[in-house]
Amino acid sequence: MTRTVWDSSVGKKTVMAVSGLIMLVYLVVHMLGNLKIFFGSGEFNHYAHWLRTLGEPFLHYEWALWIIRVVLVVAVVAHATAAYQLSRRDIRARPNKYVHKKPRSSYATRTMRWGGIILGLFIVWHILDLTTGTAHPGGFQPGHPYQNVIDTFSTWYGDVIYIVAMLALGLHIRHGFWSAAQTLGAGSRTRDRALKTIADVLALVLTVGFISVPVGVMTGLVS
Repeated sequence: MTRTVWDSSVGKKTVMAVSGLIMLVYLVVHMLGNLKIFFGSGEFNHYAHWLRTLGEPFLHYEWALWIIRVVLVVAVVAHATAAYQLSRRDIRARPNKYVHKKPRSSYATRTMRWGGIILGLFIVWHILDLTTGTAHPGGFQPGHPYQNVIDTFSTWYGDVIYIVAMLALGLHIRHGFWSAAQTLGAGSRTRDRALKTIADVLALVLTVGFISVPVGVMTGLVS
């Protein structure tokens, strides 16, 4: 049954919609947590420590954080795999006449495709930078996320990578949220305008919220 659902286009679109909404919820919470950096190093570092003790004493140290990470990895892999397979299926389904005349893909399709690639590369860089410290500039300090963030956004390339990725994220959410609502049956002629407005607001708030952190560091508001 599970295999049958996954093999269908509707099943893959449903997987994309559900996994996308899981990531969206995480992004909203993550953005709110990031904004704590404007309240100083003590507040931000305390928040980071709290994430590692979440669920204690029922859960051990960092267990909740690892559960969240595993859920996110599964969501990202499922989302990317379904998107890739749907894209390949769409290419194979094109009429033969497209062999000599390439169809013009829609703006939304191109945005989602390239935005997904940009975000995938960004996730790898972001983990290596602020989670493992492998690609972190200036010496990674475990347990001191406030200083680590400042180190990253004190470099021009750190700012460029992050801001470009967040702009791609905003466009991805703007198109993806409405598409997910349609897939899950929430869309209708009367609700489409409201859903598109919600998508626009979510995309704008998340983009501005995330970008405000590197801008804060660049302007000296966060130091």
